[in-house]
Amino acid sequence: MHLINLKDCTEFMAGDATILREILHPDKAYLKLRYSLAHATVKPGIASKPHKLKTSEVYYILEGEGLMFIDNESKPVSKDSTVYIPPHAIQHIENTGKVDLKFICIVDPAWRVEDEEIM
Repeated sequence: MHLINLKDCTEFMAGDATILREILHPDKAYLKLRYSLAHATVKPGIASKPHKLKTSEVYYILEGEGLMFIDNESKPVSKDSTVYIPPHAIQHIENTGKVDLKFICIVDPAWRVEDEEIM
């Protein structure tokens, strides 16, 4: 059994300016995974930097509210919203609320630095 608690995951600032905790990644655990799983936080009034990945990504919103931008489209997101981000789409998320915007990121195949471009 592989059990991880979020508080045991190291927090760091990602290239897109979100606060991340990487929960699962095939390069960092002896698990047969194709995807990576991370917990992200964006503080109130802050937006992540526009970026794109070579791979697909899914955001699942846990807390807060914001605006999700994918290419030339934007939509409001809040708790229990799920967003699919296709490969090569320019994306960012903005926290429009008064509390931290927290969400889970699933990248498939797993996130790699060379697969991300900050705009």
